[in-house]
Amino acid sequence: MVVLNKIYTKTGDAGTTALGTGERVPKAHLRIEAYGTVDETNACLGVTRLHCSDDALKGLDDMLARIQNDLFDLGADLCVPDDGKDHGYEPLRINDGQVARVEQDIDALNDELEPLRSFVLPGGHAAAAQLHVCRTVCRRAERIMTALAELEDQPVSEAALKFVNRLSDFFFVASRWVNAKHGGDVLWQPGKNQQQD
Repeated sequence: MVVLNKIYTKTGDAGTTALGTGERVPKAHLRIEAYGTVDETNACLGVTRLHCSDDALKGLDDMLARIQNDLFDLGADLCVPDDGKDHGYEPLRINDGQVARVEQDIDALNDELEPLRSFVLPGGHAAAAQLHVCRTVCRRAERIMTALAELEDQPVSEAALKFVNRLSDFFFVASRWVNAKHGGDVLWQPGKNQQQD
């Protein structure tokens, strides 16, 4: 259970913060950057949900609510490195069931879409445009998590890496699904604005 009685502690004034293990690290540490970017993804998702209030998007909003909770799980996973040590409690970890759920949601949304024959531009309905913001921030989180996992002493679970990879795919498919219900995708037209000699 989380209890926050006081918001500021002053313990980070010198530029360090505590991992879930209690270890203090610089706030610029790649692990902090990883779960900070996961948190940023979640904040973007909160804004996205403001645009999902109409009945046509209710099912999607339910999916997004589950994902917001899973993103907190992912942040908890990342803030306690799986170093094999006994921390006196069982750290929360992303699991394969959460990955499978995102895959099921992708498939359910994608089944309603026409095949993609062009790249799409981020835009269209407000929820679709915001889902593209989620996608790009999520991809950045994935890049940081991958860089972290490549370090010898910084474990990141396979399930966590799979989850964040699937999640950006989900955001892309979800954006197309929203636009399919509200006028269609905004398609890229290669070279459309090039000047002719």
